[in-house]
Amino acid sequence: MTEEKLISVLELGENTAVEFKRCGNGIESDTYETVCSFLNRFGGDIFLGVLDDGTVEGVSELAASDIIRNFIKMVNNPDIINPTVYLVPEKIMYERKCVIYIHVPPSSEVHRYKKVIYDRVDDADVRITSTSQIASMYIRKQNVFTEKKIYPYVKKEHLRLDLLSLCRRRAINKRQDHPWKNMTDEELLKSAGLLSEDFATGEKGFNLAAVMLLGKDEVIQSICPAYKTDAILRKVNKDRYDDRVMVKTNLIESYEALMGFAKKHLWDKFYLEDSLNVSLRDNITREMLTNMLIHREFTSPYIAKFIIEEDRMYVENACRASRIGEITPENLSPVPKNPLIAAFFNQIGNADELGSGTRNLYKYSRRYSGKNPSIIEGDIFRIIVPLDDTYSFDADRVGDRVGDRVGDRVGDNYFFLTENQRRIISCLEENPEMSAKCLAEEIGISSRKVENNIQKLKEYGMLRRQGSPRKGHWIVRRGSGI
Repeated sequence: MTEEKLISVLELGENTAVEFKRCGNGIESDTYETVCSFLNRFGGDIFLGVLDDGTVEGVSELAASDIIRNFIKMVNNPDIINPTVYLVPEKIMYERKCVIYIHVPPSSEVHRYKKVIYDRVDDADVRITSTSQIASMYIRKQNVFTEKKIYPYVKKEHLRLDLLSLCRRRAINKRQDHPWKNMTDEELLKSAGLLSEDFATGEKGFNLAAVMLLGKDEVIQSICPAYKTDAILRKVNKDRYDDRVMVKTNLIESYEALMGFAKKHLWDKFYLEDSLNVSLRDNITREMLTNMLIHREFTSPYIAKFIIEEDRMYVENACRASRIGEITPENLSPVPKNPLIAAFFNQIGNADELGSGTRNLYKYSRRYSGKNPSIIEGDIFRIIVPLDDTYSFDADRVGDRVGDRVGDRVGDNYFFLTENQRRIISCLEENPEMSAKCLAEEIGISSRKVENNIQKLKEYGMLRRQGSPRKGHWIVRRGSGI
């Protein structure tokens, strides 16, 4: 850790992987809580001698060596941190003040501080007590995919092998020369990795992926008793529900049942893409549902959900998280949770390559409701897509034709502006200091509508406010002309 890196850390502040501690009269107990939570999550950096707001107060240089020795002694004491861990703090000088830097790597074990488990949530150390939370932590620490666990007593009669003919047809429809075309059922199962051998134990047979994809309902419930997906419509009766379907069958038929629920309760708005009518509803729900079905942690007791409300729909499921926070196309770094199941869905056309789902969700959600989705990874993975029954992409678009696309360009992105939004842009180009009230008078709409349209233009990246609300001005950014 250099002084330059420390400066950048201080500017960013505390987060999931950074913690500041004052350390006035020595190391306090909450420092060890942070060590425990970092070990149990994804690791992190602790800076002793720094206040919560990033102000460097420093620790006494004379006491620094004793503080480091005491810290090492404590984290190697099984009554304090169990299992023990070896960490090496280092001293950094910043503006003639001493800061003690401690890097805590992620651990493959679950650690306790004074017999209590702590986990890192945002910038807080949270005490973990519930059985489900502890189970999720152990699942996250596993270094194997649970879908590959072999169940030697599962036989062909325990599977819905009649579904293989359907899967084979879909794979051939996607690709005429698909290898499954001329394979026997057993060859197909081996090819898909569903009938395999564990070279660590020597066990051979059907694995959990085979059970979840093709298992009979009673077999699935025996192996994963908590497995089910709760589909709920909650628009009128918001305390309970207007419609509900509990899906407990194999993943192939679960996908069809959940897509049917979506088609029953969501509008299929008109949308043309390259002169073809494309179902925005089906494209969005396909990405949401396949992600929920194929990337979930099946050994978790957490019940997966697909919920449709008046202003949003969302899915959530247990996840073996590789990170914490919101996922966007810019920071996307896809990690497969169940690669065998994901590959099988890809072969039959229910899913595309890893990572394409995020880009599709952002693309089609904007066209379906005019807003971006939220994709949040954690021990519970969530996808939230806004709904707006009054929004119509086709009716609302006004723009210039660029190649085969219609829209106003900002960088590499295209957006479709209303006439009012285009007039706001023109006015602010001529006079960047115009207020919402002046814009309303100029355009002939209410100030509230002006503010709503400005908010959308800011989301598109076309407008940016510089300076204070009273004395600042607007900066217009555009690519191809408005």
